[in-house]
Amino acid sequence: MGKRASKSQSDRHNNKSARAEHNGAPGRDDGGKPESIAWKIYSGVAAVVAGMVARKAVEKAWVKATGKVPPEEPESPAVHWAEAIGWSAVSGTAVAIARLLATRKAAGAWQRVSEQSPTRSPEVAGAPPALATKA
Repeated sequence: MGKRASKSQSDRHNNKSARAEHNGAPGRDDGGKPESIAWKIYSGVAAVVAGMVARKAVEKAWVKATGKVPPEEPESPAVHWAEAIGWSAVSGTAVAIARLLATRKAAGAWQRVSEQSPTRSPEVAGAPPALATKA
């Protein structure tokens, strides 16, 4: 048991050393920098707006295609399985794609203005800067 305890202490020391080394490493998470915060707000707003627009568009398309209003609570037992699954699949996919497209478009605009990729850094990706900064 003595060996196990000393190994555990050694592991904790090594983990602390690794964290201390990582804190100064290039490519670390810079989530607190003003640029990073601004990017998160910018991309978040773009994604939310795109999701809301997509949801409205899908609701209108659903009414046009089925003649019925989309279920408000697809998980309710009162909603038929086919309708619940269909609505969930269509609306979820549309919103996810819209959010992806909006975030990618926002990343491209951010990169043109700041000349930096907001999604990753070349040091982390291990790729040359010309390849790592393409959105």
